[in-house]
Amino acid sequence: MDFKVGDRVEALDEALAGTVIKIIGDRVTIDTTEGFELEFSKNELVKSASSNFLSANVFSKTSLDEAVSQKETKKRKSIKVKPKERFQPTLEVDLHIHQLTNSSRGMSNHDMLTLQIDTAKRQLEFALRKRIQRIVFIHGVGAGVLKIELEYLFKRYDNLKFYDADYQKYGQGATEVYVFQN
Repeated sequence: MDFKVGDRVEALDEALAGTVIKIIGDRVTIDTTEGFELEFSKNELVKSASSNFLSANVFSKTSLDEAVSQKETKKRKSIKVKPKERFQPTLEVDLHIHQLTNSSRGMSNHDMLTLQIDTAKRQLEFALRKRIQRIVFIHGVGAGVLKIELEYLFKRYDNLKFYDADYQKYGQGATEVYVFQN
């Protein structure tokens, strides 16, 4: 927009109006109605159509559309995650024997424990490869043998920490593993 000394102008972003007193290149200095000299870029000002500054009908339709289009920015779509969901684990591994095999008939306690530990190790390695940060191993309460074996397994890894999983969701029978990413 072209301005000349003596034009009445208003600022787009602020409730300021005044008269143009100096123009140097793209910069315009105005004397505001409050008596201050302020410098603006040409694209931050519009000509005032009347002597009544800051009125709602000051802008022509085209200058208003131009001003609005300059101010609009592309809105990014962000997925809002609820606080409860933010901390939900991404991988749950149920190590109950009836989840791992069709029938435990004929299996000794050692065979069942070995199957559970092998499954836990395989799922942990999978999570490490796929860069999954949180894993919950559901082991149940029982005598605590499986939990102790899982802790022994987790201690072999340097880049993870483990702790009891959310009590409200899993009770006492689950351990959560957090994997530190490099």
